[in-house]
Amino acid sequence: MDYYSKQISNLIGALSSLPGIGSKTAQRLAFHVLSMPSDKVHDLADALTCARDNVRYCSQCMTLTDGDTCPICADDRRNHNQIMVVENPRDLAAYEKTGRYKGVYHVLHGAVSPLNGVGPGDIKLKELMTRLSRLSEKESADAEVIVATSSDLEGETTAMYISKLIKPTGIKITRIASGVPVGGDIEYIDEVTLLRALEGRTEL
Repeated sequence: MDYYSKQISNLIGALSSLPGIGSKTAQRLAFHVLSMPSDKVHDLADALTCARDNVRYCSQCMTLTDGDTCPICADDRRNHNQIMVVENPRDLAAYEKTGRYKGVYHVLHGAVSPLNGVGPGDIKLKELMTRLSRLSEKESADAEVIVATSSDLEGETTAMYISKLIKPTGIKITRIASGVPVGGDIEYIDEVTLLRALEGRTEL
């Protein structure tokens, strides 16, 4: 038996399809949306539609942006010879909150996980190697790749795979230190711990 009308049920169903949103949370969100002023609801709908239509991959680091390049890659004050490799844009944001990292990033959009059917070709590794080939052509003596994938099994597997790919190029490759707890997701770790992990990185 349906407790709600068709349109309310449809709204709850749409919201509950989002990751991390259970049926009770979806109901609360649905009724909150229904109680909002009409113009605010239209603003929300427009923001969702515009983001979906206009957000794309940055042509350099593969993070999500609404321009050709993201603000970090477009910033000439950043050290473009130092590239931190992260799994997703949320990890990038976590490191940016430390306010201490002055290099640039490369976002993989995932991690190698054979058990889940995710191979090297399913994440942005090819784009990373293309980017590093351009860096090698410049013969930048201070070039460095910092692997900042999570310390769980998938993150460690990805770090080892990246190391095998990059070592033949001669570019220095380092791994963030164990200040990040084993099994921890980068996006949920506090800024101080992330900063210590970055400063204590070791060469792979």
